[in-house]
Amino acid sequence: MGRTTQYNKLTSPEQLAKVNPNNKALQDDYLDYLKSIHRSKGTISGYKNDLEIFWVWVMENLDNKDFQTITKRELVRFQNWLVRENGNSPARVRRIKSAISSLSNYIEAILDEEDEFKGFRSIVRKVENPALQPVREKTVWEESELLDLIDKLITDGKYEQACYVALAMYSGRRKAELGRFKVSDFDDDKLVCDNALYKSDPILTKGGKMLECFTLAKKFKPYFDLWMNYRKENNIESEWLFPDPSDPTKARNISAFNGWAKTFSDITGRDFYIHSLRHFYCTALLRAHIPDSVVIDIIGWASSEMLKIYDDTPKDEKIASYFKDGDIFIPDTKGLSDL
Repeated sequence: MGRTTQYNKLTSPEQLAKVNPNNKALQDDYLDYLKSIHRSKGTISGYKNDLEIFWVWVMENLDNKDFQTITKRELVRFQNWLVRENGNSPARVRRIKSAISSLSNYIEAILDEEDEFKGFRSIVRKVENPALQPVREKTVWEESELLDLIDKLITDGKYEQACYVALAMYSGRRKAELGRFKVSDFDDDKLVCDNALYKSDPILTKGGKMLECFTLAKKFKPYFDLWMNYRKENNIESEWLFPDPSDPTKARNISAFNGWAKTFSDITGRDFYIHSLRHFYCTALLRAHIPDSVVIDIIGWASSEMLKIYDDTPKDEKIASYFKDGDIFIPDTKGLSDL
C-alpha cells in the first residue's frame, strides 16, 4: 500500500478576506519575526498555511474573536474538527497545533509588554495531542536495492539523479537540504576523520539551523565523480551540486526532486520518498555499532529521541548481534571508512 496524505482546501481568498484584521496583523508580525531569525522559507510558508486554516475556522466558528481570547475548550473543538470532520491525521494535527503554539510563544516572549497581551500565557501545550498512528506504510531499503536503482540511472545516463540518490543515502539529509549542497563541499580539503567523511560548509537545515553536514566519502565519491565528469563534458558550470538547468546560478527547486522521486518509484516498483533514505543512513550508522552519541552528532540532532524514530533495524537483528555460538558476543565496532 503506497503512502497517502490527506490534503484539504480549507481556505480561499474570499474566506481569508473575512478573517479578523487583528489576527491577520498578528500573523504578519510573527512571520516577520521568523524571517528576522532566519527561519527557512519552507518553514515560514508552512506556518502561514497552517495559521490561515486556524483563522478561517475561528472566523466561521468563534465569531472571528481575537487570538488572545481563545480558550482551551475552543482549541479542543478545533482539534476535534480537524480529526473528525476534516479527516486530518494525528501528525497533521500536531503540525497545525505546533504553528499555533509557536505563535503563542512569540506573543508571550515578545509582545508581553503590550496592553492587549499583558498576562498572556500559551495554552496550546495544555491540550493533549491525538495519539500518533501509522497512516503510511514505511519503505525500508536494503543497500543493494538502492544501488540497483543508481546503476539503472547510470545506465540511462542520468548521472545527476544517480548522484542525488547517493548523496541522500550517504548523508541522510532532508529533501530541501540536498539541494543546498555546493560542489565545493566535496573538495579534498573537506575530508575529515581520516578521509572517511566530507564535512560541508554550514547548510541551512530544518528550523533555520545552520549545520555542517557529514557524508560518507568512500561510498559517495564514485557517483559524485561521474556527475562532475558529465558536467565538465557538457560545459555545465555552477557552484551548486544540483543546478537549475534554466539558471545555473540557482540550485534546483524541490519540485524537480519530487518529480525524480516519482521516477525512482517507477524504477524500483516501491514507494520512493527521500526521507526513507534518512532512515537508511541512520540505520547504517547504528548497524555499524557507532555509539548513539556519535550518530546524533553526525546527523545533527538535539537529542537521542530521534534515534528511536529513524532506526529501522529489526528487533531480532539487534538482539542477535550480541549473541554467538551459544554465548554473549561483543561485535566489533566498524569505523566510518568501513561503511
